[in-house]
Amino acid sequence: MTGKQLHLVRHGEVYNPDRVLYGRIPGFVLSDLGHEMASAAADELKASGRLVARLFASPLERAQQSAAPVSAALGLPIETEDRIIEPSNWFEGKVNHGPGAEFKKPRNWHKFWNPFRPSWGEPYRSVATRVRAAMDDAWQSTPEGDIVMVSHQSPIWMAHLDIAGEKLWHNPAKRRCDLSSITSFEKRGDTWVEVGYRVPAAPLYGGSVDVGAV
Repeated sequence: MTGKQLHLVRHGEVYNPDRVLYGRIPGFVLSDLGHEMASAAADELKASGRLVARLFASPLERAQQSAAPVSAALGLPIETEDRIIEPSNWFEGKVNHGPGAEFKKPRNWHKFWNPFRPSWGEPYRSVATRVRAAMDDAWQSTPEGDIVMVSHQSPIWMAHLDIAGEKLWHNPAKRRCDLSSITSFEKRGDTWVEVGYRVPAAPLYGGSVDVGAV
């Protein structure tokens, strides 16, 4: 058992037969496979043998559902944390995969005038700032024991890039943040340091669909 850590856990697979970018749209819940993935992450956290003191989740349904098996496994209530929610995005509700993807249509290209911000949604800096503020507050208000935060691909990746001192603009297709993955951090003095990345649901990825992330 080492010092306190904070784990950012991504939700499991979402039921998304139309392969749209679901963003913050309500009603997008875990698929059956997604529930299995969330359980795999919960099992991994429990099997680590680390003391977990608090469990937070984004208010979106898929995050709350993914936090449920963690809550059951560790005997912790789920605290809703609005600051780790998915970013807003102009393409919410639109197809974002395959030949019919909206971003491929010339009529939508005006939304891509500034990919460094990005111009189609919440600024990357805004996402990184709010997620890190949530991490800081949870860390400071938890005297001992690990913290788990169940969130989404973009907020987790923004925290990763910002803590690593890297540029926030990036190719979303190249994010290292798989379904139900666990990205772990600890604070050394006032500095956040990433200390691990695990993919406990990896055996379930075959045939899974992951095309709805912002």
